Amino acid sequence: MAHINRQNIGKTWPIPRKGTKYLALATHNHNQSIPLIIVMREVLGMVRTKKELKKVLNEKQILINGKEIREVNYPVGLFDVISLKSGKNYRANLSNKKKIIFEELKGKDWEVKVLKIIGKKLLNKNKVQLNLMDGRNILCEEKVSVGDSIIYNFKSGKIVGVVKMEKGKTGFIIEGKHAGHKGKVDSIIERGGKSLARIVNEEGKKINVWVKNVIAME
Repeated sequence: MAHINRQNIGKTWPIPRKGTKYLALATHNHNQSIPLIIVMREVLGMVRTKKELKKVLNEKQILINGKEIREVNYPVGLFDVISLKSGKNYRANLSNKKKIIFEELKGKDWEVKVLKIIGKKLLNKNKVQLNLMDGRNILCEEKVSVGDSIIYNFKSGKIVGVVKMEKGKTGFIIEGKHAGHKGKVDSIIERGGKSLARIVNEEGKKINVWVKNVIAME
């Protein structure tokens, strides 16, 4: 089992750097996720030990994005939804202090996840395979572009909405010095072969962010 020195944890981990010297790493996607044991023990305070979490997992009490989880170090990434048998649901989000936070969800919000399209491949004239930010690939019949977002219902396994990366949409910044902030997309321009979004942030200021670092949201 891989571990990391607490002093070297990712900047987005919402835990103090003082405490036990070593912490577990996620089973994969180390740089962009937090292992489930850290979330459940040190962030949400739902368990006290790894043994307790194993028991909870064996009893099928935890889902992530609608999927039963059995690994204590399963990676929890941005916008992932943790569902508990108690009926509570939490979504991983990014605060404007660049820390992962877990917001409790109401209603059926737990069934969907916004996913950015980072690549696509034409399979035939009607089917396109989308490569999504969380590593999954799905088939799509909607007209979409790289940089757009889909709203994916992991309970039904279907796309229930598309959000274009365009003027007037809300852009949520996930990387860079403005990470954790959001605002309205004022314009998108090409610069040096790359797309740059000009966003009016919460304070009414215009900031420039590379489109690759922004997720289009409703």
